[in-house]
Amino acid sequence: MRANRSQCPLVNVLDIVGDKWTLIIIRDLFLGKKTFTEFMNSPEKFASNILSNRLEFLINHGLLKVIKLPYDKKTKIYYLTDKGIDLYPILYEMMYWSKRNLDEEYGPLGIQFFKNSKRVSSKTFIKKTQSKYTEARNEFLNV
Repeated sequence: MRANRSQCPLVNVLDIVGDKWTLIIIRDLFLGKKTFTEFMNSPEKFASNILSNRLEFLINHGLLKVIKLPYDKKTKIYYLTDKGIDLYPILYEMMYWSKRNLDEEYGPLGIQFFKNSKRVSSKTFIKKTQSKYTEARNEFLNV
C-alpha cells in the first residue's frame, strides 16, 4: 500500500479519481465499454498514452481488472471491481450537481441519464445501476 500524501480523506480519493479521464473511464465502463478501442471512441477523445496510463493506474489501485479473451489473446477486456463499482454514487451526484448548477446543453448520454434516473429515487437508481453492472460483469466472467 502506498503512503498517502495527506491525512485528508478527500485528498486521498482525489489522488485516485481527481482527473477527468479516470471518471470518464469509469462512466464508460458503466455504459458497457470494455476494450481499449471502445474507450478510444468516447466523444471526449482520449489520447492513447493517457488512456493506457489511466487504465494501468486504475488496475494498480484495485478499481479495475483486465482479462484477455480466450479466443482472441490480443484483446484485453477491462471491468470494474467491487471497489470500482462503489464509485457510482459519486458519479451520479456529480452529474446531478452539473444539472443543478451549470447552464449546459447535454448530449444524448446526459439526456438519457436524466430521463432514466428521474423515474425513481436516487438511492434506487444507484443501487439498480450497480446491480445491473455487477450482474453483467459476473455473467461475462461466468461467476
